[in-house]
Amino acid sequence: MADLLSYKKILITGAAGRLARLSLSLLLQRCPRLKVIGVDSRPLSPPEGLSKKEAQRLSLFQVSYTRGPFESLFRDHHFDAVLHLGRMSHTQADPLSLSQRLDLNLMGTNKILDLCLKNKIHKLLVLSTYHVYGALNDNPVFIAEEAPLRASIKYPELRDVVEMDQICTNWMWKNQNHIETLVLRPCSIIGPQMANTMTRYLKAPYAPVPVDFNPSFQFVHEEDMAHVLIEALEKLPLGVFNVASDETISLREAKIRVGQPAIPTPLSLVSPMAGLVERLWGFPRYLFDYLKFSCIVSNEALKTQLPELKFSHSIHDSLDELREVETG
Repeated sequence: MADLLSYKKILITGAAGRLARLSLSLLLQRCPRLKVIGVDSRPLSPPEGLSKKEAQRLSLFQVSYTRGPFESLFRDHHFDAVLHLGRMSHTQADPLSLSQRLDLNLMGTNKILDLCLKNKIHKLLVLSTYHVYGALNDNPVFIAEEAPLRASIKYPELRDVVEMDQICTNWMWKNQNHIETLVLRPCSIIGPQMANTMTRYLKAPYAPVPVDFNPSFQFVHEEDMAHVLIEALEKLPLGVFNVASDETISLREAKIRVGQPAIPTPLSLVSPMAGLVERLWGFPRYLFDYLKFSCIVSNEALKTQLPELKFSHSIHDSLDELREVETG
């Protein structure tokens, strides 16, 4: 592990995303000499609120991770660390663009791993998701990092997410003597600027809430997750870590807290119409199982390594903030 202040240059992929923008802003604020390079295949713009000096230490490039110009960035900048936050989720692409997701999540990730090893990067952080465990009726009460990744058993649309996690985890152990790698699997990240599946579900009026199921959920606020990324980059050793607080909340209570009606709906009626629901609300089909079965991750490994870590937003505060955005 190295002092964050010793880093000179850091690369962040997925820099157009809300979480990446929060993270790069934190890095620029905490490290007055650090230069941050952000890349994404989507259009990019600097985050708001940067000082003039902070903005001068930020460079943004719109480039594909599998193209030559991306490889040139590694040769030209000699990065100390890489934050790979550029995973494309199901909500960012319609079913017709599955090949685009495979290209980014698998081929792009393999390219990044190769470049990190080739260019002797000191530390690599990969953002995965708790979705890789799958929502199944025989899940343990708390899912530890050693648990099998079963999400793709029923849902092929999660296959690339699971494979990306497995590729990075296997690569991490294979190259543990050459590069310090972290794989983080956070619970649902929510916030006023997040556009992921769970945030949109919580904020959606009249979205179905199971009448016969009421699973517990974990949520982490977008700002707390950005803080965890920076702490992990500096203090966490090589390994796989779930990210969640100690708090949980039931699905119905969460919907009510956000200020949306928790309309009880038999999932036996909704599930056969999953394709229609996906088109109407944009919710992926796998969401229905996460609305039925709890998928609560253990945070013991994270708390052991970062005992001083504190989440500034409680689960109720995070949900209340979504309500304020909706009514504001």
